[in-house]
Amino acid sequence: MPAGRARRKSGGSRGAAPGLSAARTGTRRCYSDFDRFSFQKGLQLPVTLSFRARLEAEVRELEEELHLRLPKQIKEAREHGDLSENAEYEAAKERQNYVAVRLAQLKGRLADLSMVSMDNIPADRVSLGSQVAVVDLDTDEEFRYELVVSEDVDAAAGKVSTGSPIGRALMGARVGDEVSVHTPLGEREFEIRELRTIHDRDSS
Repeated sequence: MPAGRARRKSGGSRGAAPGLSAARTGTRRCYSDFDRFSFQKGLQLPVTLSFRARLEAEVRELEEELHLRLPKQIKEAREHGDLSENAEYEAAKERQNYVAVRLAQLKGRLADLSMVSMDNIPADRVSLGSQVAVVDLDTDEEFRYELVVSEDVDAAAGKVSTGSPIGRALMGARVGDEVSVHTPLGEREFEIRELRTIHDRDSS
């Protein structure tokens, strides 16, 4: 590939890795990481097992708070008298509502994680757990990414969500494919040079 190919889109400095600083717009879907997977039970992915324990620990902590600590706080606050001017009561009730919603989200997330298996992940295309090297076709810069679920995102380490702009663009692509990514600096085009899927990593 000729070096210094003319840029298709202008937009300032191109040095930063794409997709990592994109501004959020609208309301993010809770389970966008799994939109492109068909769910079935099977051998669970190592990339989901890596943080499942953290979610389960948070669920246990929130369940204890919802069913034990918060009812006591609410009962004590009621005993202080007029509820219309009882700040402690209002705070405890607001916390109770938040914890209930958060628990529902976490339990739904855990249910989805338990259904994602190695059988759902292609062996020759970019998918969850893949490590990918791409080259910017305008600047010849190389970037490396690992596609993870949202709980494991680490921009500094190149770990991007499958639901992020760069993640969505890469999903389903093969080595040699060119993909277009929308970033705050404009549209950028990349060629996939290397691909290591979760199957490659599991067998090494």
